[in-house]
Amino acid sequence: MEPTDKSPARGDAADEMRLVARIRAGSEQAMSELYDRYSKVVYAVALRVLQDAGGAEDVLQDVFLQLWHNPDAFDASRGSLAAWLAVIARHKAIDRVRKRRPETDIEDCVIASGPDLRDETERALVIEKVRGVLAEMSSDQRTALELAFFQGLTHTEIAEKTGEPLGTIKTRIRSGLQQLRARFAG
Repeated sequence: MEPTDKSPARGDAADEMRLVARIRAGSEQAMSELYDRYSKVVYAVALRVLQDAGGAEDVLQDVFLQLWHNPDAFDASRGSLAAWLAVIARHKAIDRVRKRRPETDIEDCVIASGPDLRDETERALVIEKVRGVLAEMSSDQRTALELAFFQGLTHTEIAEKTGEPLGTIKTRIRSGLQQLRARFAG
């Protein structure tokens, strides 16, 4: 289960409580609305901790299943639903990290005799090409891409941070990615 691409505006506390009350009553539509609002936040938090997309998707699913099975665990007096979900995701991700076992014994590890120069050269060329394309972009577009891909912020979070309209942020990121694709395709 991957996070949704929808980015509806986050609701206020009263709206969140109405949705949680509907979830208590078994409303799948309310659950879907909350998932659309907060799945990217939950996924981003899990991904930051785990550094593994598959594990982050598992945490995303676990968090929303927990909310579905026990919506009364959320206490609005202690903070927003987004913050609560992010904390749960972080805790679940940390638990996964702690449960990880080394995949191989230290005796079975092979130590490389030196760096693979071909891979290093290719990586350096790609990095240089990306830097070149980023340098040609406007500072606003470059900032939006950096916040999205290097800091892991959602479109909505970028809009809030920069004070720009959400549509503008989406357009900047989309056109920046198109520029990068065009440069790498050519």
